[in-house]
Amino acid sequence: MANRILTVNAYTTFDLLDGRVEGHGFEEEALAVLNVTAPRNDPDHVQLQLELDNTQLSDVEPHADHVSLSAAEARELAAELESHAEKVEAAQSE
Repeated sequence: MANRILTVNAYTTFDLLDGRVEGHGFEEEALAVLNVTAPRNDPDHVQLQLELDNTQLSDVEPHADHVSLSAAEARELAAELESHAEKVEAAQSE
């Protein structure tokens, strides 16, 4: 990804995922970076970061999205991800 906004290194949670951006009148697909992090010193939140490869997008300016979650919200998200992962695994094993 050229001209990245997020730092991508060996500690990045996921890089090169399949991403999609949707808006009024457009939908595009691009490689994506998804990262979960927390501040190193005195962490007070979990941060979820997403950036799509701007070289593959024509309708969206280069940007990265960030969501700050409390510890409880991060656990709730983790539980939802686990629940949906189980549904996908069950459907694929049939």
